[in-house]
Amino acid sequence: MDLSAAELRALLKLAGEVKGKPMDFRDDLRSKYVSLLFEKPSLRTRLTFELAVKQLGGDVVVSIGMIGEREPVSDMARNLDRWTQCIVARVFSQQTIDDLAVWSKVPVINALSDLYHPCQALADMQTIAERFGSCEGRKLAYVGDGNNVSHSLLLTGTRLGMHVSVATPIGFEPNADVVGKARNFADGTGGSVTVTNSAKEAADGADVVYTDVWASMGQEKEAEERKRVFEPYQVNSRLMSGAKKDSIFLHCLPAKRGQEVTDEVMESAQSAIFDQAENRLHAQKALLLMLMC
Repeated sequence: MDLSAAELRALLKLAGEVKGKPMDFRDDLRSKYVSLLFEKPSLRTRLTFELAVKQLGGDVVVSIGMIGEREPVSDMARNLDRWTQCIVARVFSQQTIDDLAVWSKVPVINALSDLYHPCQALADMQTIAERFGSCEGRKLAYVGDGNNVSHSLLLTGTRLGMHVSVATPIGFEPNADVVGKARNFADGTGGSVTVTNSAKEAADGADVVYTDVWASMGQEKEAEERKRVFEPYQVNSRLMSGAKKDSIFLHCLPAKRGQEVTDEVMESAQSAIFDQAENRLHAQKALLLMLMC
C-alpha cells in the first residue's frame, strides 16, 4: 500500500535491469547493513534477502524468534535503526510490522505477515510481465484460501491493470477491506476484481492460475478439516484446461503436492514456479535499492 502505481512500475523495471546486469549494482549497498527478523521458518525469503543484500555489496544480521517477547517492539526498533540501515521482518501479526514502522527511523520491509505478502507479489508480477510482456489487461485467477498471498495479489495486480479473480470456499473469502481497496485501484487502471466460490469461473480464460497451501503456518490444527473443505479447489489439469492455452501456473511455495496442486501441473510446461522463486531475489534487490539508495 506504500507504493504508488508509478513506483510499482518503476520497481519492476528496475528488477528487470538488476536481473539482466547484476554486476552493475554490485556495490550499491556497500557498507550498508540490513536486519533480518524471522518469527517464522523460511527458505526463499531468508535466502533471497540475504543474497540480495550481499550481492548488492552490503551485509545482513539475522535474528530468529518472536518479536516483542523479551522487550517492546518500540525498544527493539530503536535499537535496530541505530545499527542497521533497513529492517526486514517475517512475522505472524501485521501489527508487528506496523509497530516497527512507527518506531523505526529506517525503512521496514514486510517479508510476510498474516495480512500481506507483498514481496512475493512483486516477484509474481515480474514473472507475469516476463512471460506476457506486461501485466496490464491479463487475467490472474487465484484459487484457494483468501489469505495474505491473495490480498497482495489483489492489491498489486489491480494497480497494474490486471483482472484478478479469487475463488475460495464459502467462509474463506479474502478480507473485505482489502477487496474494496483493490476495486478502487481497478477503477483507476482498467482492471477488475471478482470474488467467487467457483474455481472454474475464476480459472476460465485466465492467463495466470495461482494457488497456495490450504493451511498456512499457525493453522496446522485446522489442516485436516481444511483439506476436506478445499479439495474441490485443487489446481489440476482439468482446472488448467479452462485457462488460456498459453497460461502459466504460479505457486508461492512451499507446496503440498497432491493437495492444492497436482504433480502433473507442478511439473508441466505451464509451470513457472521456479522462475517465480528466482524473481524473489531480483524484485527484492530492486526494493532494497529504491529504499536504501
